[in-house]
Amino acid sequence: MSDHSPRTTSPRSDSSRQPRASLRTAVVWDVLKDALDRRAKSAGSEALDVLDTGGGSGNFAVPVAQLGHRVTVVDPSPNALFALERRAAEAGVADRVRGVQGDVSGLFDVVEREGYDVVLCHGVLEYVEEPAEGVRNVVGALRSGGVLSLLAAGLGGAVIARALAGHFKEARQALDDPAGRWGEGDPVPRRFTAEQLTELLGGAGVDVGAVHGVRVFADLVPGVLVDTEPSAQRELLKLEAAAAELPAFHAVASQLHVLGEKRVAEEG
Repeated sequence: MSDHSPRTTSPRSDSSRQPRASLRTAVVWDVLKDALDRRAKSAGSEALDVLDTGGGSGNFAVPVAQLGHRVTVVDPSPNALFALERRAAEAGVADRVRGVQGDVSGLFDVVEREGYDVVLCHGVLEYVEEPAEGVRNVVGALRSGGVLSLLAAGLGGAVIARALAGHFKEARQALDDPAGRWGEGDPVPRRFTAEQLTELLGGAGVDVGAVHGVRVFADLVPGVLVDTEPSAQRELLKLEAAAAELPAFHAVASQLHVLGEKRVAEEG
């Protein structure tokens, strides 16, 4: 990835700045980069302190660091943190990326409270025993007015995927199960609706600004249709971006992205 003039380039026109520039991350990256730019302006600082919980090998952390921000990645896997270190070095941002071993449940054993302008919590909430506690912890790491980017598995997308695969009983089970699981073999411990996520954030002191459906179509379209037509992936990306903001598609998305700001504490 290039590191030239990061703040003057539109994320939509520069696919090299999107983490892996893929159908799975493009919508989230566009929304996140815009949020980083707005937060930097409101904070009056070009370099923000960003916390990436469960950030793994740096799919988002490294591109965020390439924008000039300081990123701390908390992840329970030593192997993922080693890969993060290598990726950051290869991208020339090793001085702006720090990896620490830990998880959301014990977050404040490894990072400070209210120490970050932006917190990423991507693909984490599905795996914690107490989602409400997990949300409270990541919000607790934010400074007043800070931005939370939350990405979690969506219930509707799983139900549709099982049904289209002919597993109707499993689709019904996911629909009825409180955790949104389709069976014992389901690798995802928990799924959410948009309403559940916004309620969790609101209860933790976050004002939700936007909800986006992620991978509305990408997981359903056969790969051969995208791979054999040169312009197909580009058009599918445009379709995903157009549908992401429409509430009607939130209920069928494979993932849900919620962006919010920590409420400013009232004085007195």
